[in-house]
Amino acid sequence: MCGVLGIVGKAPVVQRLYDGLTVLQHRGQDAAGILTCDENGFVNMRKDNGLVKDVFFKRHMQRLNGNIGLAHCRYPTAGSNSPAEAQPFYVNSPFGIALGHNGNLTNANQLRRRIFKDDLRHVNTSSDSEILLNVLAHEIYRNLGKDDYKLEHQHIFKAVEGVFKRCHGGYAVVAFVMGIGLVAFRDKFGIRPLIYGYRDTDAGREYMVASESVALDSQGFKVLADVKPGECIILPMEGDVEHHQCVEDSAYAPCIFEQVYLARPDSMIDGISVYRTRMRMGEKLARKIDREWPDHDIDVIIPIPDTSRTAALEMSQLLGVRYREGFIKNRYIGRTFIMPGQEERKKSVRQKLNAIGIEFEGKNVMLVDDSIVRGTTSKQIVQMARDSGAKKVYFASAAPPVRYPNVYGIDMPAADELMASNRTVEQVEQRIGADRLFYQDLSDLIEAASEGNPQITRFDTSCFSKEYVTGDVDADYFAALELIRSDDAKQASEAEPSKLRDMSQMDESA
Repeated sequence: MCGVLGIVGKAPVVQRLYDGLTVLQHRGQDAAGILTCDENGFVNMRKDNGLVKDVFFKRHMQRLNGNIGLAHCRYPTAGSNSPAEAQPFYVNSPFGIALGHNGNLTNANQLRRRIFKDDLRHVNTSSDSEILLNVLAHEIYRNLGKDDYKLEHQHIFKAVEGVFKRCHGGYAVVAFVMGIGLVAFRDKFGIRPLIYGYRDTDAGREYMVASESVALDSQGFKVLADVKPGECIILPMEGDVEHHQCVEDSAYAPCIFEQVYLARPDSMIDGISVYRTRMRMGEKLARKIDREWPDHDIDVIIPIPDTSRTAALEMSQLLGVRYREGFIKNRYIGRTFIMPGQEERKKSVRQKLNAIGIEFEGKNVMLVDDSIVRGTTSKQIVQMARDSGAKKVYFASAAPPVRYPNVYGIDMPAADELMASNRTVEQVEQRIGADRLFYQDLSDLIEAASEGNPQITRFDTSCFSKEYVTGDVDADYFAALELIRSDDAKQASEAEPSKLRDMSQMDESA
């Protein structure tokens, strides 16, 4: 999970890129970067590990000159501890190309070898984003022709067609190409989100593209459209947006976990309101509880902040049960399911949440969360409720059981570290210490999302259903994934970064 955005402006864009990154900070808290290009064609870049506010200082902002640029924030992933892994990435040939990427290439290891052997390009990090950049750069060069030194939009579109043929997986890309402007494209299933818009100024029209609509809203840009699956758009320095459909067999299958957890509730993704989807999730979960437990004894419904509030409030209204805020969140602790190690996650839960005892004492409490991934947080929060005096503690997940890893850009753990993997609902209930546990039905989750845009009937639900829409994820892929995603592997990475980098480059077919 990452946040990416780009702006083509009529005035310096660095402040707006910075502000846009802060709005997308929820998508990545590990590293941040901004790249701009000035009127003389000089590229300026600053990137490092850390939150946006900790990476950019006045001296950096003053050097990031130019009316066009792109920005990126990244969350911790296996093998990405070095500041060199932060994005954007840049190559100076041909012409000068920079790229920011949200997602994951499922054939990254094969591409790495082909880039070196066939394209004669060297990739210096374990990041698949650098691989994607080099594929794009090679395809642009290949489509130019021997004596063609003027880069045209048609060359870009042909090059992106080549990228789609070579790169598999889920990806939303914003690239800067010298002499062209910004180029944005999205995988043929539209797994990762990407949206663009404009605003008119006295100097002319400006364009912006970002992972979520909230980044556009906050900067005063009007939404034009989502980038379609398999589509490439060019946001030029002058003129109108140009579109090209690069893949004929494209079809919507966006990641449903964006609606569950990743996206901000005030965002629109593919015409679907995240907030309204979460309301419907709460409604459907309440109806399930009422259907399966009509004589429930729930005294109060308490959300686990922040993502579950919308669903919990809707549940309380439909069940006729009081809604209360029972936990206060420390705003300065990051999202726990993406923290690098189990011990770190355990420590952070107590630092992240504090219970309001009077809301629990002597009551039968229904806790509501957006999902249960590792279960580390859920187990500790159930215990916190008991320690605060709750008589009984029930638990409801607004998402179905997470049983399988996500391979399209969310660094979920290895399968055997997922709480629901190979366990029944009753077994999960016992492991987190709840008196009763309810999960959302997958069919209800899909319906909750698709009600927002009936034209989208298929979603990537792979972490719930093991149905990977790209069709290229098999047992060998999972075996290789486990080598770099398990907590043991990540702890080894902290001790010996080169060891995990070697693992991430292993032949997946071995």
